[in-house]
Amino acid sequence: MMPAGSLLLAKDLRKSYGPTPALDGAEFSIHPGEVVAVMGPSGSGKSTLLHCLAGIVTPDSGSILYDGRELSSMKDAERSALRRGEFGFVFQFGQLVPELTCVENVALPLRLTGTRRKEAERTALAWMERLEVDDLARKRPGEVSGGQGQRVAVARSLVTSPRVVFADEPTGALDSLNGERVMHLLTEAARSTNAAVVLVTHEARVAAYSDREIVVRDGRSRDMMLEHSV
Repeated sequence: MMPAGSLLLAKDLRKSYGPTPALDGAEFSIHPGEVVAVMGPSGSGKSTLLHCLAGIVTPDSGSILYDGRELSSMKDAERSALRRGEFGFVFQFGQLVPELTCVENVALPLRLTGTRRKEAERTALAWMERLEVDDLARKRPGEVSGGQGQRVAVARSLVTSPRVVFADEPTGALDSLNGERVMHLLTEAARSTNAAVVLVTHEARVAAYSDREIVVRDGRSRDMMLEHSV
């Protein structure tokens, strides 16, 4: 059973790459509108956990329920549709398409789902305004700063009004001031739409923006809120 109100729930996840276990019984849950930080040292399994939760990687065993549906039993096309429409992604280095303008980058997820260009760019501009980068709409990624580019990437992750945003070290390439601004805008925007945010980080100052912390070590997970409440 899913805990009451859970949007995404993982139980007893195991994943190995060759003889090396990346996940060894990891657990996870998140509610709509909640920001959960997944913390741990490099190589602990936190990015593998994120990739499994997002349906990018299939675990060797265990269960992942999204909105009551088992991710592993979905066809590839169904998981791809989820990643296009219901899941949003923010990566450490933004991964913007250099040939496209910033507004075209933000509009791209909508264009991939069949939205007409004018409508997609209108929605993209509204999100860029919320992330305070609408003045960069016609610039290309190579013409903007790292902090600006990452805010463009956050706007792109939110443009389809996803139910879950997966943010993998979203401030890892930024200085502390730009990192704080990106985290403030990301969490504020996500909460305003009741989107859940899975935030992978090894930085305590970034995790401070979350409602709850899951610590992953040697492929196992610990919910710090549950431990503190015992």
